[in-house]
Amino acid sequence: MLRRMMSIVAVMVIAPVIFAQDSTTIFHDDSTKPRSKYLADVTVVGRNSKSDYQQMPEIVGTSIYAGKKNALIVLDNVQGNVVTNTMRQVLAKVPGIHVWESDPSGIQIGIAARGLSPNRSWEFNIRQNGYDIAADPFGYPEAYYNPQLQAVQRIEVVRGQGALQYGPQFGGLVNYILRNGSEISKKFEFETQQTVGSNALINSYNAIGGKSGKWHYYSFFDHRNGDGWRQNSRYFTNAGYGTATYYFNPKLSLTAEVMFSHIRSQQPGGLTDLQIDLDAQQSFRSRNWFDIKWTTPALILNYQLNESTKWNTKLFVTIGNRSSVGFLQSITVKDSINSGTGEYNNRTVQVDNYRNYGLESRIITDYKIGKLQNTLSGGIRLYTGTTHRMADGNGTTGSSYDVSIIGNYPRDINFDSKNAAAFAENIFRFSDKFYIIPGIRLEWLEGTASGRNGYTSGGVELLLQNINRSRSFVLAGIGTEYHITRTTEIYANISQAYRPIQFANLQAPPTTDVVENDLKDAKGFNADLGYRGKVKNYLQFDISGYYLHYNNRLGTVTVSGTPSYRLITNVGSSTSKGFEGYAEFNPWRAFTQNTNADIIVFGSYSYTDARYSSDHKDAATKGKKVENAPQNIFRGGITAGYKTFLLTTQLSYVGEAFSDANNTLAPTANGNNGLIPSYTVTDITATYKFSKGLNIKTGINNLTDARYFTRRAGGYPGPGALPADGRTFFVSIGAKL
Repeated sequence: MLRRMMSIVAVMVIAPVIFAQDSTTIFHDDSTKPRSKYLADVTVVGRNSKSDYQQMPEIVGTSIYAGKKNALIVLDNVQGNVVTNTMRQVLAKVPGIHVWESDPSGIQIGIAARGLSPNRSWEFNIRQNGYDIAADPFGYPEAYYNPQLQAVQRIEVVRGQGALQYGPQFGGLVNYILRNGSEISKKFEFETQQTVGSNALINSYNAIGGKSGKWHYYSFFDHRNGDGWRQNSRYFTNAGYGTATYYFNPKLSLTAEVMFSHIRSQQPGGLTDLQIDLDAQQSFRSRNWFDIKWTTPALILNYQLNESTKWNTKLFVTIGNRSSVGFLQSITVKDSINSGTGEYNNRTVQVDNYRNYGLESRIITDYKIGKLQNTLSGGIRLYTGTTHRMADGNGTTGSSYDVSIIGNYPRDINFDSKNAAAFAENIFRFSDKFYIIPGIRLEWLEGTASGRNGYTSGGVELLLQNINRSRSFVLAGIGTEYHITRTTEIYANISQAYRPIQFANLQAPPTTDVVENDLKDAKGFNADLGYRGKVKNYLQFDISGYYLHYNNRLGTVTVSGTPSYRLITNVGSSTSKGFEGYAEFNPWRAFTQNTNADIIVFGSYSYTDARYSSDHKDAATKGKKVENAPQNIFRGGITAGYKTFLLTTQLSYVGEAFSDANNTLAPTANGNNGLIPSYTVTDITATYKFSKGLNIKTGINNLTDARYFTRRAGGYPGPGALPADGRTFFVSIGAKL
């Protein structure tokens, strides 16, 4: 099957498609135009484009993307289920994206690429409107919050060298750009999207926005709830957002915005492989709950100093809370009534509070050397964050969400991180066709931990003392771009990367995992070489090879013993090398002039060979495959449309992967370790537009009701293997007034 898929990619046959905003035709054709050189900070891109996939312009706001591997996904054009943030559909055209599917609410998104870990997207720099939204980008870079995709204009995905502008991450950048009202031409517009679906899914998205004088604004409220596909997987989410921009004059504007999100979900826990085979929907954990509250206010100042120079400053805050309560033992240990007490055993409570403050200021300017125009971008970053972790609390014997405890938290720790950075990057244009783009980033990090890490058997506090890590380093990179034609180009880049250890790893989670002492920061580099572009209005493509080297890689090994356990440790050095390819072909446009109908096929494929190049002291890992790194990922589809009707079928294939660096093949009795089998999922979506402001959208996810899982967990929300959803459907009706 895989060989057939690779053959399909080799001849560039593939696809999905998009609901056009043009009321007269399905697709507006702008693909013959050369790639735009500039893109404003928060402007709608491609609302009338025929595809949801685009290449990033050379310059976006104050950032440079020339010479970098990148992709831009236009959400208005995504023909898929954006209500539940189904990322295998939304990012289908970005080759190599590995998605963890274990959250029925769709809020906690886990993605990775190139053999990196998908755990809450922590190998990517996750941003919203250009600023951080993770728990702590350095001390605890887990993305507990992701914006509701119905409110997102576009998603920017940048690999490799692009990270130098935003941070040292190996994965690169994922930036969600939210709607801000600038795309609305009238003073007031009301938008509503009402959705129902399987497992009691109800979603209500309602928004207002518009322009008036020197103001433009946008605000939405979204509510979603459901029972989940598995037993014991109820959830609800509430999200609200408001933004307003005032233009003092054509050159100066100030934006104030705030996002609030609250999610609460029942966690059904993991299963063993045998339990999944018998009934993947079953659950043996009815008392486990997860709760997240997230608030992100920000101020954004844009100033056009002159025709050549632009300045942008962002001041942002994260106020977050993550709470969990549950019975966290291995799935082989039953959560049953204690015969002695006549009640359930006490649950374990964990509470994190996050308070982060940051400022980023950037400037970009054009200047000439001789007759050729060059572009310089530079900026600074100041950041401070605090994570207050209260762990291992002795919770209630009840079944509802309740984080009250008996006595004190054994672990009560403050993790503090500080960061200051400066970067500079320059486009040297040696001709209209040939660019070289060097970049440099200076980074200073400091992390401290203080507080109580437990009690001795005699009740004496175990205090954390003198835990302080301070380091500074320089990261450099260089890219190049050569335009073969007006719409095609060769690009290449190489850049250093850095990943600090999480200070949260100074104390082990209260589950089946063990964290090794004295973890070290990781260092390495990324390299890309590719060819991309468009051919007239019927073909766009991006094919590339990459190499990623990762020293002191943080991973998981299985340590033998009675019982065996998963050890979180610096496994060693690893290398990832492979191929990433994307193609989208429109045979209807290639061979006919009829604009009433359309057919688009697309395919994205990645081959990843990610292996350890050294042994770990507790495991023979040299030559072993990196955990959670499928060798083959293929996504493809076809969209057919007539006038205002679209029908899209999409297939996703993800190859097998290991859950640990030992490459444990046979599943363990508790489901924590073992092979993660390959799987294929088919989705179908249909959209009909009654008029300019009224539409209906429906779809079936996992049409064949495939049984699969994407991850094994040794901690929350497991332990055990976590089944993905079976077949589900949705129906959505939307209107704009």
